[in-house]
Amino acid sequence: MQLFSTFDNNIFLEMAISTLEKNNIKQDRIYAVPLDNRKESRKLFDSIHKSDGVSLIDLGMALATAFSVIGVSVGFKMAWGPIWVGIISALIGLIIGVAIRLITNVILKKRKRLLKGKQSEVILIVDCAEDQGELVENILWEHYAIGVAKVK
Repeated sequence: MQLFSTFDNNIFLEMAISTLEKNNIKQDRIYAVPLDNRKESRKLFDSIHKSDGVSLIDLGMALATAFSVIGVSVGFKMAWGPIWVGIISALIGLIIGVAIRLITNVILKKRKRLLKGKQSEVILIVDCAEDQGELVENILWEHYAIGVAKVK
């Protein structure tokens, strides 16, 4: 039976390994693999094949609609007329909305994108007999494993 678990790289991982060794799990049956976590920042713009669900133009479209309605109303009194003033004000609203969304996503939410979720740092693989499986799983959970999986 093999047990796979993920840990942060801290003292609890070392304590889990030493506890497993004290409970008759040989050192050559315990394998720890460090993970390489993402170092590059996530892409802001989506591609046609992959989307993260964050829209940059939703606020821009709402502001474009509001600005165009106001622009058309004001355009009746202007020399260019309601159509041109409505189009120009819609473009201004779109630019303002996209700029606001870019500023909030790039500057204000950058910290949330980097820290979103807890990232594992080490995978611990333990090969043991089936009768030791429950004991090993309890030891891993007691030492703050992020996740544990069993394979028979």
